[in-house]
Amino acid sequence: MSRILVIDDDRSVRHLIERTFVGSEVEVISAASAEEGLRLQRESQPDVALLDILLPKTSGLELFEKLRASDAKLPIVFITSLSSSETAIKAMTMGAFDYLLKPLDVARIRELVGQALEIRRLMSIPVEMPGARADANGDAAPVRGDTLVGSSPQMQEVYKAIGRVAPQDVTVLVRGESGTGKELVARAVYQHSARHTAQFLAVNCAAIPDALLESELFGHEKGAFTGADRQRIGKFEQCSGGTLFLDEIGDMSPLVQSKVLRVLQSQQFERVGGDQTITTDVRVIAATNRNLEKMVDEGEFRSDLYYRLSGFTIQLAPLRERREDLVPLLENYLAVFSRELQKDVHGIANEAMEVLTSYSWPGNVRELQNVLKQTLLRSAGPVIIPDFLPDRVRHPEAETSAATVTETDRTDLRQFVDQRIDSGSTNVYAETLEFMERYVVTQVLRICEGNQSKAARMLGITRGCLRSKVRALGVSIGTQVQVAGEPVEV
Repeated sequence: MSRILVIDDDRSVRHLIERTFVGSEVEVISAASAEEGLRLQRESQPDVALLDILLPKTSGLELFEKLRASDAKLPIVFITSLSSSETAIKAMTMGAFDYLLKPLDVARIRELVGQALEIRRLMSIPVEMPGARADANGDAAPVRGDTLVGSSPQMQEVYKAIGRVAPQDVTVLVRGESGTGKELVARAVYQHSARHTAQFLAVNCAAIPDALLESELFGHEKGAFTGADRQRIGKFEQCSGGTLFLDEIGDMSPLVQSKVLRVLQSQQFERVGGDQTITTDVRVIAATNRNLEKMVDEGEFRSDLYYRLSGFTIQLAPLRERREDLVPLLENYLAVFSRELQKDVHGIANEAMEVLTSYSWPGNVRELQNVLKQTLLRSAGPVIIPDFLPDRVRHPEAETSAATVTETDRTDLRQFVDQRIDSGSTNVYAETLEFMERYVVTQVLRICEGNQSKAARMLGITRGCLRSKVRALGVSIGTQVQVAGEPVEV
């Protein structure tokens, strides 16, 4: 269970935040004074702190510095009124996570706390590598946290690369197909670097619309554009002294590419709408699943930024090219998800293991995790048998009714639902939602002739989200097109 600490002398604020997380997996502890807050922080080691900017006898900024001195990785969200928001902005330049304006909005509280908890996880949960931990007797210590699993030659090269580059304060580019574990590698580089006590922030460049990404990274001044009603501190300024992970960097617009290049060259930038040059000190780790060389040739990606990013590259092989890692991966995630889902499953039957190891895993490790979770939810015993596996894994060569879009499917949802009920399924709701989502995504891609940007706009989602849905849903009804540089059957 995650734990958040609220330090505010206003009882109604503390009560509102406590009620916001009732029934969730978040425990709220609260303090009315700075002294009590410091004591609770030392005793309970919270994952996130919500801190009022105006406290009796002390300022929020003074308490902020004491909290960060005790726990440098603690994400701190300030609670402030509009009149004191300038002070909260100053705190963000010192490394605060964000701030909440009074009167507090419950949805915004949940959103910010969720983001802060994810950042805490990225910074604090260790990424283990084989042989990286040992006890006093030299024996392997129990694996904790997230794990890079595999002993194949390709993974051995990854471990060596992390060890070589982590101590060096240079830019790193992590490359590989979606789902291969690029974020884990980025976190491992951060955790083994000299900046491991400072902040680690992650930005998914594909998940943020082009118009907003520049502001997210560099911040903006009040009045810089419509809706910019106050100054915003960007990630490059907020993360000074730490490490910034830019995921899906191939999806950046040319304008943002040029500003990122300048930061990499000089560690300087201006906020959107501003003329003040800001100096920062950020190590950048970037990742992409796209063919940057081809994008450079086609004028979609700056060649100077490409050369600046690719000074040290870590390449992750797809799962189909390191088949010897499949069994260790399956065993590792079976143990992890069995605990997580509270399922008493201890093994995989030989027949099921044969099915799993013969599957091509186009979605790589992420798909493997998804399949194991689905399988555990369907399991009815201590051992996984083939019947518990998803249809697409058991019969990849066949187009099942849930994976094929036919004229009947387009108009007769009842037929699909009745079929799933008759089959004895215990997951009809999720299967039906997946069926409808697959149909919508497939139809829009067909209409847009595979143009991912146009399809994403029509669907009302980002390009990154569309690519994730294509991979997760296994869209396949006949004609191959390119979506985000990847072949997709539509």
